[in-house]
Amino acid sequence: MSKRGRILVAMSGGIDSSLAAVLLHEQGYEVVGMTMKTWDYATAGGSKKETGCCSLDSINDARQIAVSLGFPHYILDIREEFGDYVINHFTGEYLEGRTPNPCVLCNTHIKWDALLRRADKLDCEYIATGHYANIREENSRYVISKGLDENKDQSYALWGISQQSLSRTIFPLGHLRKTEIRQMATERGFFDLVNKSESYEICFVPDNDYRGFLKRRVEGLTEKVAGGEFILEDGTVVGKHEGYPFYTIGQRKGLGIALGYPVFVTEIQKDTNRVVLGTYKELTKDGMWVSKLNMVKYADLLGKPTHTVTKVRYKDAGAPALIEQVDNRMKVLFHEGVNAIAPGQAAVFYEGNDVIGGGWITSSFHQENTTQS
Repeated sequence: MSKRGRILVAMSGGIDSSLAAVLLHEQGYEVVGMTMKTWDYATAGGSKKETGCCSLDSINDARQIAVSLGFPHYILDIREEFGDYVINHFTGEYLEGRTPNPCVLCNTHIKWDALLRRADKLDCEYIATGHYANIREENSRYVISKGLDENKDQSYALWGISQQSLSRTIFPLGHLRKTEIRQMATERGFFDLVNKSESYEICFVPDNDYRGFLKRRVEGLTEKVAGGEFILEDGTVVGKHEGYPFYTIGQRKGLGIALGYPVFVTEIQKDTNRVVLGTYKELTKDGMWVSKLNMVKYADLLGKPTHTVTKVRYKDAGAPALIEQVDNRMKVLFHEGVNAIAPGQAAVFYEGNDVIGGGWITSSFHQENTTQS
């Protein structure tokens, strides 16, 4: 047994998770590699070759790293669990008129739980991933903070991890930049990793066509939702659309509507199969309600209105906001309006570089009407 301990490393086959395993091995941990098979793309009926973290090539790439360094590597098949939870949720959210975030959901409810269960079976004290984020212990809490490389920071996708899970998690890349990771891989002779393209698509929609995925997944969907109405904020009907699940808040392209000025999707009305269009100003909201909170830095903020920077999507720079916790919901009041707040997406609250907590956006509002819808 290593003095540093035995650690289970999630290895997707890409450069980040591979270098995480390499660095921990060099630091003296007893590394066990594990690649999770979450999805079999052949069953989705997509048009492109299987790529990304679930492909056979990626699994083999992860195994080769393990073999070259002499530590064991396992494949964990969680396709059934992943499909039942993440994919069904993904489909269900679009059918409810919301915009899901499957990567956050997978981290929170699938990957960490699956890794920790297997870590226990393999006598591993810790688990590790290649995420660009940091963890520290402060005031009896495990706090997630941004990775050093802000262009690669992934703290937004980690807000839902429990304190118990964080207590056993290590992020080896949090203090490094992507350029340093590439240099380290080059120095160690892992040229295939350096030259390997990175995928930013949803793992089970590798052709990036979520509309096609929904049509294949839900029998008869096109026929059920076709012919709905595009309306303006005042209710004026301005055209027909293909069905409300095929549109997202903030969408401008692909609407097939010419009104003489730019319009965006501002609301999706599932019950009437209507999609509301509006100007950029109408797309901009003053606040939102966030539910199903997971508090990270503090156990709760009840009775403690707090100034934060709040992100409403992964690539969002964040906006200054005052948050007020009401039971297990958060009322978020932005100092200035924020556009394209999409129910179903994650909202994450930051204090400096630290993640205070996060939750799921349920509705947006203007300050004159702060009642949750």
